[in-house]
Amino acid sequence: MPPHSESAISLRDVCLDWPDGTSALSNLTVSFGVGHIGVVGANGSGKSTLLKVVAGEVVPTSGSVTVGGETAYLPQDLTLQTDATVTDLLGIRARLDALSAIEAGSTDPADYETLGDNWDVEARAHHVLAEAGIGSLGLDRDVDTLSGGEVMLTAIAGLRLRDAPITLLDEPTNNLDRAARTRLYSLIRNWPGTLLVVSHDTALLELMDTTAELRDNEITLFGGPLSEYREQVRLQQESAHQDLRSAQQDLKVQQRQRIDTETKVARRSRYGKNNTGLPKILLGARKRSAQETAGRLRSEGNNKINDARRAIESAAELIRDDKHIRIELPDPDVPAGRRLAEIHSGDSTIVVAGPERIALTGANGSGKTTLLRTLWNPDPPEEGPYAVAHTDHIGYLAQRLDDLDDAASVLDNVRSAVPDAEPNVVRARLAQFLLRGDAVDRLVGELSGGERFRVALARLLLATPPVQLLVLDEPTNNLDIDSVNQLVEALSAYRGGMLVVSHDDGFLARLGISRSLVLAGGVVESGELFNTA
Repeated sequence: MPPHSESAISLRDVCLDWPDGTSALSNLTVSFGVGHIGVVGANGSGKSTLLKVVAGEVVPTSGSVTVGGETAYLPQDLTLQTDATVTDLLGIRARLDALSAIEAGSTDPADYETLGDNWDVEARAHHVLAEAGIGSLGLDRDVDTLSGGEVMLTAIAGLRLRDAPITLLDEPTNNLDRAARTRLYSLIRNWPGTLLVVSHDTALLELMDTTAELRDNEITLFGGPLSEYREQVRLQQESAHQDLRSAQQDLKVQQRQRIDTETKVARRSRYGKNNTGLPKILLGARKRSAQETAGRLRSEGNNKINDARRAIESAAELIRDDKHIRIELPDPDVPAGRRLAEIHSGDSTIVVAGPERIALTGANGSGKTTLLRTLWNPDPPEEGPYAVAHTDHIGYLAQRLDDLDDAASVLDNVRSAVPDAEPNVVRARLAQFLLRGDAVDRLVGELSGGERFRVALARLLLATPPVQLLVLDEPTNNLDIDSVNQLVEALSAYRGGMLVVSHDDGFLARLGISRSLVLAGGVVESGELFNTA
């Protein structure tokens, strides 16, 4: 669906301050046209808050918000009643009840007003569920019997059923398995009207017409999907770096010319002092002329130096301070033939050996996390696949990062994994994980999600003795794009074995997965490798 020049959503000088005085949005001005728009930005930049403001869920402190039509909104965290059904999740309970009453003979005007023109509401409900790939769900089925993916797809199908001209989706693919994501992508491709999507899902963001970057309280619109946005940013940064280098070189030239000017002024001064045989009136005139010339030359030189410095400042402002992780990790001593673990599934035994990188995929609820946890259980389960560890040096990064001590500092959390290292050494290593200065002494409970993730990662990768098998359970859930990039950078230096559970094919492809396993129906089998196409 191509973008349209018509403005569907406009924000003008929008400010939002939380009750504690912190600023969530500041003087934000932007207009979104008709089409599919992906909103990207770092965690904490205000993306979810932006959607809440547009949806009317949060009233800004100042500024104006104009929305050209009814708005349908999917929050990041769905709040569901325990007795809710698929009908409730679709948002059609009142209309179905009114239809049932009318079919039973009701002449109450309220029933007709509630139903409106939606006489085919039940048929349309079945149709959108089928479009979402969950057509087998009954409308009276209890929500608490659905998987997480089915709940999300049903909620999105409900928004599609509303047919609002503007739809807002906040992280719609979080916790969806590969099959559910594929079905959602199909829905998105044909979504009418304006669609504003906050997401870190690179495949979903490739389906957008426009990419909106929220950064430092400003929104910049880039024509095209995520890949085109990244290319535009890359070209802009190349140009900005070239401008900075040119400005820095010009400053050096102006500084050298200033030195040359001062040398010439000094020579003229000495020449004037040596010509004492001239009449005083002529000496005075020459002195005044020399002083005026020196002052003019100094002023011109200072102006040129100041102009060069301002050019450097202007060029530097356009350069992004995107942080990268570049680390050297201890050698875990994992040669190619070193057996690290085995996965037993029926009569099959899958060996995890050497520094290979293995992906474990499967539908939500298939038991992937349960399988991982059997690595630490000396007693295998009575049924189903299980894993057996062949090394004591296994590092586990859980989905919820709940193994950190929130009441302890960053430094103390990491030192618990490297107790013999000097604090200054640990500080230096943490700096490589972008945890520097005062951040190292902060309590983990006060950190942002991205900072907390880097602490957990640093504690695993810096541990002594080094981790030989790294087990990651959905590591990219709730990470922004920059944090995912940093994770890939950090893991590129890891030389041990790796077992990764993820639904993010793009991440797995970048990670250099060498083998894929699929868990389905209680059986682990070989799967296809991943590519970034």
